[in-house]
Amino acid sequence: MSSFRHIRMSAHLLIFSTTLCFAHENAVVDHHDMIHIDKTLTLAQVITHTVDKFPAYIINAALKDEANALQRRGDSWLAGVPSIAMRYQGDFVADNIGSREIEAELELPLWNWGQRSAGQAIAEHANTAAEKQSSVLTLEVAGLVRQALWNINLESLGYDQAQYILQISEKMLNKIKRRVDLGDLPRSDLLLAQSDHLQKRSLLIQAEAEMMHARKSYINLTQTTAIPADYTEQQSTLTEISQDHPKLSAINSIIQRKQAELKWVESTGSGQTSLIFGGKSERDELGSEPIESISLEISIPFGGSAHLAPEIALANIELTTALAERASIFRQLEKQHHEAKHALEVTHAELEIAHELKEIAESHLKMARLSFSAGEINLMDLLKIQARSHNTIRHSKEHGILLKKNIALYNQSVGVIP
Repeated sequence: MSSFRHIRMSAHLLIFSTTLCFAHENAVVDHHDMIHIDKTLTLAQVITHTVDKFPAYIINAALKDEANALQRRGDSWLAGVPSIAMRYQGDFVADNIGSREIEAELELPLWNWGQRSAGQAIAEHANTAAEKQSSVLTLEVAGLVRQALWNINLESLGYDQAQYILQISEKMLNKIKRRVDLGDLPRSDLLLAQSDHLQKRSLLIQAEAEMMHARKSYINLTQTTAIPADYTEQQSTLTEISQDHPKLSAINSIIQRKQAELKWVESTGSGQTSLIFGGKSERDELGSEPIESISLEISIPFGGSAHLAPEIALANIELTTALAERASIFRQLEKQHHEAKHALEVTHAELEIAHELKEIAESHLKMARLSFSAGEINLMDLLKIQARSHNTIRHSKEHGILLKKNIALYNQSVGVIP
C-alpha cells in the first residue's frame, strides 16, 4: 500500500469515524453494503416498517379474516344452511289417469339454547387473539431490529479500531525502516514490523467483513438501508414479567378462545333442531280439483352423548394444551428476564473496571513507546504491550456500547415495544 493511499485513508477515517455512514472508498475487499443515517427516523418507525415487510405479517391478515368469518356465523339468524326439498309423484307410467302429487319443503336449522352466544364469543375472542398475535409479532421484530442495530454499532467499532491500529502500525513501520537504514536497529526488527503490519491489515479485512455482514443482516431484516441517528433506550421501570406482556396476553386470549370453543361444542348437543315448512298439491285424476295443503314440522334430535363425547374431549385437549403452553411461556419469559437483568448488572460492574484498565493501558503504552525509543526495551516487547493495550482500549469502548445494548435487551425481555 502506497503512502499516499494511507494518507487518504487517514483523512477519511477522521471525517467518518464518528458515524456509521461513509463512502467506504478504501475498503480492502470490494464488497459494499451501504447504509445511511436518517436523523428523522426513529426506532419505532424502523420496527413498524420492518413488521409491514416481515414474511409472517400476512398471517395477521388471515387471522383477521377468520375472526370476521366467525363473527358472520355468530350474527346469522340460522344455525346452519337452509335447504329446500321438492317431490313429485304421478301415475303417467301406470294408470295415467292424471293423478299427481307435488310437495315442497323448506328446512331451517335453529340455534340450540346458548349456542349462538357461544358462537359470538368465539368470534370475539378470535378477534382479540388476532390483535394480540399482532403485538407478539411486533415484539419479536423489535428484538430482531434491536439486535441488528447494536451489532452494527459493535462491528463498526471493531472496524474503526482496526483502521486506527493499522495506521499506528504503518507509522511504526516507517520509523523502523528509517532507523534500520541508519543502522540504529537490526534488519530483523524491520521483518518483525512488516509481519506485524500484515497481521494488522488481515485483522482490518476481517473487521470489515464482519461489519458488512452486520449491515447486510440489518438490510435483509428491515428491507431498508436507513438507520436512526439515535436508537438508545431508557431502561424500563418494570422489574418482573407482568400479565400485560404481549406473549402472555396473546396466549391468554387463545385460552379464552379455546374455552369458548369448548362451550360451542357442548352447546351443539345431539344436533341442530330444524323447523320445516311444507306445501302440498294433489289431485286424484285429470280434471279434478287439486287439494292444496301446508305443513309445519319440527325436528328435535335427542340422545347422542356418546357421539358428542369425542368432540368435547378433543376441544378439552386443545384447551389443556394452551394452558400448558402458557405455563411454558411464562417460565421462558422469566428465564429471559433473569438473563437480561444479570447481563445488565454484569455490564454495569465491568464498565467501571474497563475504564480504569483503559487509562492504565494508555499510560503503559505511552511509557513503552518512550522506552523503545530510548532502547530500553526491544521491538517484540513493544508490540506485545501495544497489542494488549489496544485490546484493553477496545474492551472499554465495547462495554460502553454493550451497556446500551443490554438496556435494549432488558426492555425486550419485559415486553416493552419502542
